[in-house]
Amino acid sequence: MIGFLVTLLVTAVSLLIISKLPTGVEINSFNKALVSAVVFGILNAILRPILAFISAPLTFITFGFFTLIINAIIFGLAAFLVTGFRLRWGFWSALIGSFALGVINSIIFHILPFSIN
Repeated sequence: MIGFLVTLLVTAVSLLIISKLPTGVEINSFNKALVSAVVFGILNAILRPILAFISAPLTFITFGFFTLIINAIIFGLAAFLVTGFRLRWGFWSALIGSFALGVINSIIFHILPFSIN
């Protein structure tokens, strides 16, 4: 349970950082970032396995790069569902934002002094 809460907070902070970068991602407040992190987590848990299964041949052909498109779809859907979380340039903002979220989350988790597993 602690690991889940840490992941949620790290994702919310990462989303706030991304909204301050010139990525086309806009988030109004930390509360909206927290709600966005919850929605993003739920969508990842529900949709990612389905989309990964459906797109497995395409992911194989592109050597895994199509996974970036799946991440962008989930990121964009989260932005669509949460009021106060906007994508200025549509799909391109979702693609840049999902890539940035992965990088920033990795950096923050690497910096954390403990393991969440």
